[in-house]
Amino acid sequence: MSGKDKLRRQRGIIAGVCGGLGEFYGVAPFWFRLLFLILLLPGGLPGIVPYIILWIIIPRKRW
Repeated sequence: MSGKDKLRRQRGIIAGVCGGLGEFYGVAPFWFRLLFLILLLPGGLPGIVPYIILWIIIPRKRW
């Protein structure tokens, strides 16, 4: 498994979760940011809880 096949957090606006997900799935990080923003609208928890969990479990990319 090469380094590109692994899910890693990228340098990003807050924690790099959206950048890492975007690179892993081959999608622009904008779409993941938009998804988390939409999930924040109905009270915050549906968006912030998964983001924090992903922040904890996804390892950071070595710069």
